[in-house]
Amino acid sequence: MNTFRWIALTALILALAAPFTRSVVAADFVDVLSSPAIQSDKAIGGVFTGLTRAGQRLVAVGQRGHIFYSDDNGVRWHQAEVPVSSDLVAVHFPSPTQGWAVGHDGIVLHSDNRGETWTRQLDGRQVGQIMLEHFQRQEGQQPDDALLAEAQRMVDEGADKPFLDVWFANDKTGYIVGAFNLIFRTEDGGRNWVPLMDRTDNPGALNFYGIRAIGDDLFIVGEQGLVLKLDPATQRFINIPTPYSGSYFGITGKPGSVLVYGLRGNVYRSVDHGVNWDKVELGLSSSITASTITADGRIILVSQAGHVLVSTDDGASFTLKPQDRLGPAAAAQAIASDVVVVAGARGLRQLPFE
Repeated sequence: MNTFRWIALTALILALAAPFTRSVVAADFVDVLSSPAIQSDKAIGGVFTGLTRAGQRLVAVGQRGHIFYSDDNGVRWHQAEVPVSSDLVAVHFPSPTQGWAVGHDGIVLHSDNRGETWTRQLDGRQVGQIMLEHFQRQEGQQPDDALLAEAQRMVDEGADKPFLDVWFANDKTGYIVGAFNLIFRTEDGGRNWVPLMDRTDNPGALNFYGIRAIGDDLFIVGEQGLVLKLDPATQRFINIPTPYSGSYFGITGKPGSVLVYGLRGNVYRSVDHGVNWDKVELGLSSSITASTITADGRIILVSQAGHVLVSTDDGASFTLKPQDRLGPAAAAQAIASDVVVVAGARGLRQLPFE
């Protein structure tokens, strides 16, 4: 099973050399899309790769469909009810109550109660068919043979392509992105999803690792230095060149200052909506895998090893904060002026940074 961002992040985080696979014999095989996540006290110590806020609540997602939430800034965690045991990668709440989580096997989950329970909206068994039907019936256009072939391949191969990030502008409009140029949009809160693979400047079908809005601009980042930006006029995601050709894992920033970050400590910053990019020197070779912004506007980056770097000048420079509890990190969320909660291979933990 190809695992893309799981490989990119977990290989860094766990120093694995191969994709994650479950060692089960055929007689014991259970479809993860048909198996609810197991409720277990030990699950909180597992691998987590996504973390966000739902209002004042923290919500974390990870391996084997595990979702946990905390109402006391990560001191105590409670396990949510999840209908699948697929590995989950990312989670986003555009409002305190409404949230979406995505992951392997093409899974998309939705919660309308602050992350306590989740329902399935989409999975990889449906993705290919949705693509095929959409591209066959495009009005006023000749069917794109390449897109139709890709859709048919998705149908034939089944539920093995992951979604790797999710972002919603509000409770209705959102995007999911993933491997091999996978991108879908919904305008009805996930009841229906429309494929947008024909609206990306991504001829090599590179993997998308992150999608986020900074101010009025919506960006996608991926492998081989890929950065795309939504053109509101054409509703296409236009390629934006950057000086780096390695993988970008995420986007952060504030209106007027956008940062993309990824392998080997590479961070680039633009103050003109992505037209020009300058390298931000961190003094680290560790890959940057997570980011968050404090209530007072400081930008925080976290490395795969757990280094915490803080910027007080909108990302122009960063200061490394000494840590005595470094550990693999995949996601981060600021909870106070001097504390972040970090999700990674060692579960969920608080890290002070001052």
